[in-house]
Amino acid sequence: MPRAAARVVQSRGHVAEDIRAIGLGSATDAEVDEHAQRISAVLVTRDLDFADVRRYPPDQRLGLLVLRMPDEATAAQVAEILDRFLASSELVEQLPGHLVILERDRVRFRPPLKS
Repeated sequence: MPRAAARVVQSRGHVAEDIRAIGLGSATDAEVDEHAQRISAVLVTRDLDFADVRRYPPDQRLGLLVLRMPDEATAAQVAEILDRFLASSELVEQLPGHLVILERDRVRFRPPLKS
């Protein structure tokens, strides 16, 4: 994730930590996940490994937000898609207990939202 992502989260009134800034830049996925659970945080990442619901069950976490974007996506593009999601309080309120796959033109919740 670009460092701009944390600034976007903060600009929308949420607390954000960049794992590089807290000494976890070289941590394993399991260590990052454990840290997020320990501090009761939603994990926001571009690492598609976190989209594996067998390994990271969403109902056992505050929430997982995985941005699925091309590797060549710029920091500005990542920040823009994240900001668009965070601007929707209706979507953000439904994040707890879900994996959200955030793409340029769609948002998918796992498990799916109830109608």
